[in-house]
Amino acid sequence: MDVKLNTIRLVRVLSLAGEILNNAVSFAVFCVLDFVDFILCFVYKVIDFWIESQWKPCYCSSAKQRIIEGDNILVSEECESKIVCLTSTNLQVEDISDTLYSRPSIVAQLSKFIINDLNKTKKTTVTSTFTIDSTIVEVLRRNVVPRWSDCDCKICNSWTSSRKDTLFVKAEGPKDKAREDVLFIHGFISSSVFWTETLFPNFSTTVKSTYRLLAVDILGFGRSPKPTDSLYTLREHVEMIEKSVLEAFQVKSFHIVAHSLGCILALAIAVKHPGSIKSLTLLAPPYFPVPKGEPATQYIMRRIAPRRVWPVMAFGASVACWYEHISRTICLVVCKNHRLWEFITKFITRNRIRTYLLESFCCHTHNAAWHTLHNIICGTAGNLDSYLDTVCNQLKCEVTIFHGGDDEVIPVECSYNVQRRIPRAQVKVVENKDHITIVVGRQKAFAKELEKIWKRSKCD
Repeated sequence: MDVKLNTIRLVRVLSLAGEILNNAVSFAVFCVLDFVDFILCFVYKVIDFWIESQWKPCYCSSAKQRIIEGDNILVSEECESKIVCLTSTNLQVEDISDTLYSRPSIVAQLSKFIINDLNKTKKTTVTSTFTIDSTIVEVLRRNVVPRWSDCDCKICNSWTSSRKDTLFVKAEGPKDKAREDVLFIHGFISSSVFWTETLFPNFSTTVKSTYRLLAVDILGFGRSPKPTDSLYTLREHVEMIEKSVLEAFQVKSFHIVAHSLGCILALAIAVKHPGSIKSLTLLAPPYFPVPKGEPATQYIMRRIAPRRVWPVMAFGASVACWYEHISRTICLVVCKNHRLWEFITKFITRNRIRTYLLESFCCHTHNAAWHTLHNIICGTAGNLDSYLDTVCNQLKCEVTIFHGGDDEVIPVECSYNVQRRIPRAQVKVVENKDHITIVVGRQKAFAKELEKIWKRSKCD
């Protein structure tokens, strides 16, 4: 008994010591990263001006000022920020996540104090509505040249030559005689190949002959358009999916299968089309209930990006979410040179493994990833409760949630949080699987599970 008690005490002491060490190391590391990101801000401004002949504004700028970039104007006042962006020939004001411009750090606070002190003698006038000549709008809209730090390969920029203002959709199944439609929405820094290279080949002959499978590359990812003037808000993402899939393929009723960030888009679409959803299948939905009195966006940012060096996934998420310029550097090294990394991978493995996941991970721009991360995952935090309540009360379809038991990106508790809002939802935790292997590696089993869900929906 004494041995067992001593063991428990030792474990507690070691756990506490590990937590203290993690906090201390994390504080030191992120102070350094704060400074590095601050320096990179000026480095990129110089390089952008040298290569593209114009300054590129960023979210490091102080409050109470306008940031003008082409046809985008960021108006920031007090604790509220608005983006004015183009719609047709007029500019429209859209709310964006405050996590884009409010990410507290020692260096950021110091720099803002200095800039605000220098700007005391300046007077600026901020307006909330603007109009612009339609000719200028067309010129700005046609500016599809990728930035110097973005990849310029044919895969990443295939949309620039097609002249189609629609998303890339991989469709399989009968065109005219399809009885059912299924919409697949991938997660963050991914693409439609997450579905087409795993599930599509493993569906039964019956499904392939009766279901039309529609896997979409969301705006800014894969082979879809990656406009430099987009803010990748929830509205933009949803409207592009409606235009490119629901309208283009004349979809009336459909099933939805979504992964990670795609679950938020799936819920938004379900709320807009409550009578059209036949089943809703969510994989690792990123839903964190926000405590009363907490700023929703800031709370979610700290949950998914806690500024900790351990675990590794938390460190990666923190760097991606907190540091605009460091994350741009990572995109510059990894995404712009993805063909090199694919070649190295194939060379080392002697072409024995497929590199579709690597292509999926790299085929996006920093602008798309940065804004989508903040405006979708953080920015929708205040809306998810109402979305889930709508699904619970207005939708009668089956709701199924899958989650990997070893998922370190989105904890399993998120799926159970969804179930608390939608009591009829079924949660299935797959042991020894993580955020990716919930599908990859078990695609045959998952394809069969989806077929069962779709078959049950016919009987309802």
